[in-house]
Amino acid sequence: MQLDDRDLRILTCLQKDSQLSNADLADQVGMSASALWRRVRSLEEEGVIERYGAVVNPTKMGLGFEAIVHVHLTRHDPDKIVEFIRALDTSPEVQECYATTGQADYHLRVLCRDLAAYNQFLESFLFRLPAVASAQTNVVLRTLKRNRPVSL
Repeated sequence: MQLDDRDLRILTCLQKDSQLSNADLADQVGMSASALWRRVRSLEEEGVIERYGAVVNPTKMGLGFEAIVHVHLTRHDPDKIVEFIRALDTSPEVQECYATTGQADYHLRVLCRDLAAYNQFLESFLFRLPAVASAQTNVVLRTLKRNRPVSL
């Protein structure tokens, strides 16, 4: 899908406030409400807009422990990797997962209530996955930047 200036303006506005009414968004972008609705619908159908949601403060939700976990796999057996990824999808503690180059195979962003809950996550979940050889934890001391709009 080729994005034009209006699409970029729509996306910029929606990233700032996804709860804008269709009429308010149309005014901000300089389009009719019906034309805007068709554009937004097209952006959704093409997968440019993946979803809408609220940004929640983890600490205010009682999730005061955050870590980046560098996971090393035992082998790169395709079946074990699929099982590993499916298991991560079931874990509410795992907020994000990245397969990357470098020493670790995967990097997880994990949120827990506290250190004891994180230890429970490791012992009862992560280290029980057959594909996991080891994990190294970096505790997040302070978040400086998160959930920023994609620069258009």
